[in-house]
Amino acid sequence: MKPDREHPLYLPFATALRDKLRGGYNLSKLRADLLAGVTVGIVAVPLAMALAIGSGVPPQYGLYTAVVAGLLIALTGGSRFSVSGPTAAFIVILHPIAEKYGLGGLVTAGCMAGIMLIGMGVARMGKLIQFIPYPVTTGFTTGIAVVIASLQFKDFFGLQLATQPEHFLERLWLLGQALPGLHPPDLLIGALTLALLLAWPRLKTGFPAPLVGMVAATTLAWSLGRLVDGFQVATIASRFSYVQGGETLSGIPPFLPQFVWPWQLPGPDGRPLGLSLGLVKELLGPAMAIALLGAIESLLCAVVADGMTGTKHDPDAELIGQGIGNLVAPFFGGIAATGALARTAANIRAGARGPLAAVFHALFILLVLLALAPLLGYLPMAALAALLLLVAWNMSELKHFRHILKIAPGSDILVLLVCFGLTVIFDMVIAISVGVVLAALLFINRMAELTGGKHVEAEHPHLESPLPEGVRLYEISGSLFFGAAEKAMSALHDIGARPRAVIIDIEGVSVMDVSGLVELDASIDRLLSDGVLVAVAGVHGQPALLMRRAGLRNVPGKLLLSASLAQALMRVRYYLGESSTGQRVLTEQIT
Repeated sequence: MKPDREHPLYLPFATALRDKLRGGYNLSKLRADLLAGVTVGIVAVPLAMALAIGSGVPPQYGLYTAVVAGLLIALTGGSRFSVSGPTAAFIVILHPIAEKYGLGGLVTAGCMAGIMLIGMGVARMGKLIQFIPYPVTTGFTTGIAVVIASLQFKDFFGLQLATQPEHFLERLWLLGQALPGLHPPDLLIGALTLALLLAWPRLKTGFPAPLVGMVAATTLAWSLGRLVDGFQVATIASRFSYVQGGETLSGIPPFLPQFVWPWQLPGPDGRPLGLSLGLVKELLGPAMAIALLGAIESLLCAVVADGMTGTKHDPDAELIGQGIGNLVAPFFGGIAATGALARTAANIRAGARGPLAAVFHALFILLVLLALAPLLGYLPMAALAALLLLVAWNMSELKHFRHILKIAPGSDILVLLVCFGLTVIFDMVIAISVGVVLAALLFINRMAELTGGKHVEAEHPHLESPLPEGVRLYEISGSLFFGAAEKAMSALHDIGARPRAVIIDIEGVSVMDVSGLVELDASIDRLLSDGVLVAVAGVHGQPALLMRRAGLRNVPGKLLLSASLAQALMRVRYYLGESSTGQRVLTEQIT
């Protein structure tokens, strides 16, 4: 029995897991999901840590996110194969929040974003994401990739920076000034790791490149540190620490994520942040940015998963699932999460058969956290930076970016470049907001160009005979809406000598809004005030419904509404005294 989507109490996530497991689930599928989950988990462990570091928080919080949010979203979301967790796209939003509000502010904003995502899903806004134009998503995605790459240069080159400026141009300036002080051991490890990450997939060994790259980088850095005097690189253990039993220990804590109120985590000064109305107001904008990007990323990921598997996701359930994951994860230290495209693709290629693959991926990460935390402390920071540089390159979509520049109309190219530039120089929210508005304005302009009106002087193809003496035909085509209505009706303002009758043919008008109706009504009133018989032909569909609601009705001898041009001409001839055959259509209703 299918869920009643029209029922006022229908919640998409209520049937999400059942729909995901439809078609039966057996031991064979369970085994396939277990293997796929472990495969994706291997890839996700270093990525989750690197993404947390890139977002400005210790690496364990990325693992907590992958465990808690990844598991909950897999069970409650609307996509059967999506794998969720921290993603690179969030770095450009999360890093400034962490710098300004600390870990406490970051997870509090994520919690607020979760509430917003749930609201979006309950309001059934999942399909609205499709109205974001492709040049907008490509522009801000490529811009995000550039920003992510710039954030990795510090650790890749082993540079000493007091702060990472929020703005891209300031960051480049400081990086350029600090570049002469690069640390050769870090650069060596970073460069070799990046080279291995690029070359390994070509060998087609079946082992994930991130796993091989991180193991090789850790082994090489540890070995050179023992064999070469003075060779030392920054690692997770040397950069991060935690407190256990009153003692400060280096690396990642090897225990389960602990429940904590998000606002009780450290603020920028290291003390508990605290909750206040002022803080909520300040975090409202960042939380909306997280929710918006989370919605876009998760739904795009679900669409890609559908294309790879032939399935169909529920966009509203996906938003609610993402909201649940982002709402709960902050209470365990988790940062913002969304659908991860690369991990989802790896999940599908590894043979996943259902949502339990993503669940197993989360449980595998939890197992690694508990069993291998001390070893993770040896990971070089430069190697993680190299991994994120590769992620930034893969998400940059340079091929699509160049393709749009090559084949797209000028208006789409303008939108692309504006979104790219605003993302890099300012932030993603401004880029999407301006990009969508600009794309909408350009679309309205294109639609207005396709809408027009003209006097028909020659014989009309839909008429069996020429127009009677003193009868003018005015033809409107396109969408009669606010952006085009005045242009379409303007020619009626100059009809020369007063005609006996004017036929306004709107057969080619598929959509009319109130602005179009007002312009049409004003033109009709002006003609009627001059004593001209007016007939509106081709009244059908949505325009007919709007005109009926506005009270436009047949007024014998003054205003005639007809379903076709031929019918309108017949009625005009009758009222002009040129025919007696129009009587039978005088009382016909327009539907």
